[in-house]
Amino acid sequence: MTKVAFFDTKAYDKPSFEQYGNQHDIRFRFLETKLNEDTVDLAKGCDAVCVFVNDTVNAAVIDKLYEYGVKIIALRSAGYNNVDLRSAYGKIHVVHVPAYSPYAVAEHAMALLLTSVRRIHKAYNRTREFNFSLNGLTGFDLHGKTAGVIGTGKIGRIFIDICRGFGMKVIAYDLFPAMDSGIEYVPLETLFEHSDIISLHCPLTDDTRHMINAAAIEKMKKGVVIVNTSRGGLIDAEALLEGIKARKIGAACLDVYEEEADIFFEDRSGHIMDDDLLSRLISMPNVIVTSHQAFLTEEALNNIAETTVNNIRSCFENDGICDNELCYRCGNIEQCKKVRKQRCF
Repeated sequence: MTKVAFFDTKAYDKPSFEQYGNQHDIRFRFLETKLNEDTVDLAKGCDAVCVFVNDTVNAAVIDKLYEYGVKIIALRSAGYNNVDLRSAYGKIHVVHVPAYSPYAVAEHAMALLLTSVRRIHKAYNRTREFNFSLNGLTGFDLHGKTAGVIGTGKIGRIFIDICRGFGMKVIAYDLFPAMDSGIEYVPLETLFEHSDIISLHCPLTDDTRHMINAAAIEKMKKGVVIVNTSRGGLIDAEALLEGIKARKIGAACLDVYEEEADIFFEDRSGHIMDDDLLSRLISMPNVIVTSHQAFLTEEALNNIAETTVNNIRSCFENDGICDNELCYRCGNIEQCKKVRKQRCF
């Protein structure tokens, strides 16, 4: 039996992971605490750990896991910016879920956009108090507007299809353009200058961190709507707030936030919010924040559990490749061709 320490457990995680785990003789030790240097000892006696986006998997944590005999770090997410892959190389295999339900995230991005531009959240609050006034609820058509999509992986391309369904013109930027996709790629500065809506669908790396900053915002059209369902660190939140206060940014739709680790996924309604920046953003009438829920559909939860369990099985049962391994050695971390037909080390 394979034993897995499952960190940062939420109630919605358990059913699907228990189902697939039981099918393949994998026992999950569900832990509510996040993985970090103070909690890593909870992984003692386990063969693998399963972590989420706000777990801390730095060099110190990896060294401890390696000392305890942990063989696999299984991310139940696509993103891996919270894992020190350099430190893991040669010690512990790291696997992720590259695609669980790209439709879920893309559809949530559009839901946020529609809610914002048609003032649906404000109308909902009004009518619950029997206020049926339309004053202040004027929105704008998406048809004919230009959507700038940054990142054209699976989620980005699905979002592009949705935008086209609304009759929008789409331009895109990606360091690695999708060949023969029919997508109109433009330089990043051109995208900033011509987009009415900018939606982020790229990973967080050293190159993309704070790609939406004061200089970028200055290049954007007045009244631009920014949507982020990827990673909070893509946006300099201070610069975003200043852009909103200066009336340069017309609206912001955020499912992620750079300092979300100790805030999102928890009920903070009975506490004073220590994060002044997030408090100020939420207080803005043209800002919508959801707590990293874009992935949260029944289909996605099922796919995440199935893929994660299969990733763990492949590393223990196969003599060859670990499914969906993140390979630091080859430099092509997420798309390693694994021509050696073996694990990355």
